[in-house]
Amino acid sequence: MTVTVIQFGGSNCDRDTVLALEHLGIDAQRVWHEDGLPEDTAGIVIPGGFSYGDYLRAGAMAANSPIMSEVRDAAEEGTPVLGICNGAQIGSEAALTPGAFTTNRSARFQCEYVHLRVENADTPFTRGYDEGEIVQFPIAHGEGRFEIDDDELERLEIDDRVLFRYCDESGEPSDDANPNGSKHNVAGVLGEHDHVAVLMPHPERVTLPDVSATDGQAVLRGFES
Repeated sequence: MTVTVIQFGGSNCDRDTVLALEHLGIDAQRVWHEDGLPEDTAGIVIPGGFSYGDYLRAGAMAANSPIMSEVRDAAEEGTPVLGICNGAQIGSEAALTPGAFTTNRSARFQCEYVHLRVENADTPFTRGYDEGEIVQFPIAHGEGRFEIDDDELERLEIDDRVLFRYCDESGEPSDDANPNGSKHNVAGVLGEHDHVAVLMPHPERVTLPDVSATDGQAVLRGFES
């Protein structure tokens, strides 16, 4: 399978993501958003960065790029789609997933490692983990606070569409372990289908064993055929 990593003006994790995927033996290609999805696209990553300089609000302008209509169509046809950090913001703005990502509780950009608890291990992006497993990914965002109305959140929880939750080392999703003020410590969610997911932490940055830990490899292995 060939995974298309979409590059917008201001993307800065597209090369990292391609390198991480290729390290796992997954074919990947970086594609400029104006060029549309290649015909051989069998998976899609919307990577991190600052598309359009976060003008208006993070992800808002990129979500209206014509390629995002192609992404939505591909997702409906069963193509796996993963949004990471700015890609999560774009994905939520494009209604691929519910909720929204807004300014951190601290009102500051935060770059640090966080602990995550795997909430649903029955998806392409988490089948390499055990439910309840604790992993460590880095975050790097200024608008990572997940917000959603209470009724929608209840539906997410009932439908088991929370992917990861911020927690402490013991797996407790406490307020102290919540780096950005996300509602119910939510760090990643699924769309209507389990092959569409977004998360704020960066799995691609914990994939290459020569430069970091490898806790994020299982997320990217969701693109393996």
